[in-house]
Amino acid sequence: MQGYESKEGLIVEIEKTAALFIGEFMDVAEDDKDKLIGAVDRTPAQMIAYQLGWLDLIMAWDRDEAEGKRVVTPCEGYKWNNLGGLYQSFYDRFSSYSLAELRDLFKEKVQAFIQWLDGFTEDEVFKPGSRKWASSTPSNWPVRKWVHINTVAPFKSIRSKIRKWKKLNATGQSKG
Repeated sequence: MQGYESKEGLIVEIEKTAALFIGEFMDVAEDDKDKLIGAVDRTPAQMIAYQLGWLDLIMAWDRDEAEGKRVVTPCEGYKWNNLGGLYQSFYDRFSSYSLAELRDLFKEKVQAFIQWLDGFTEDEVFKPGSRKWASSTPSNWPVRKWVHINTVAPFKSIRSKIRKWKKLNATGQSKG
C-alpha cells in the first residue's frame, strides 16, 4: 500500500486520483451509462455509484461514532465476506441519476470527504485506535488505511476498468 508522509499528502493524492478517475467519464455517452461491456464487471454508472457509496459510508461511520451510535461495518445488514449486496445497494441508490449528475455528485462528495478528512489531526489519521470504527478489524487499521483503500486505490483500479470499458465499447463488444 502506498505510504503517506502527512495528511496533506494523502489529501493531495485523493484530489489527483479522483480528478483522473472522474475525467475518464467525460466522453462516455449518456445512452451508454448503464451498458455492461465484455469482461468489465460494472457499467459506467455503477463505477461511479460504487465510489459514491464508499465515500458516504466511511463518513457515516465517523459521524455515527461521534454521535455515540453503534457503528456497524461495513453496513447494517451486510457482512465483509459478502459485499455484493452492499454494492448493489449503491447501484440502486444512484440508478436514477444521469451520468452528468453522477459526475457532479462525485466531485461534490470528494470535496466533502476531503473537508471531513482535513478535520482530523495527523495522529488521528496515522495512529491506530484513533477511531473505533477504524479499529474494527483484527489488524487495527489506522484511518489512513481505510481512506486509501476506499479512495485512492479504487480511483486507480476502477479508472483502468472504465478505460477498458471504453476500448471494448469502441469495438462494439457488449453483453446482457
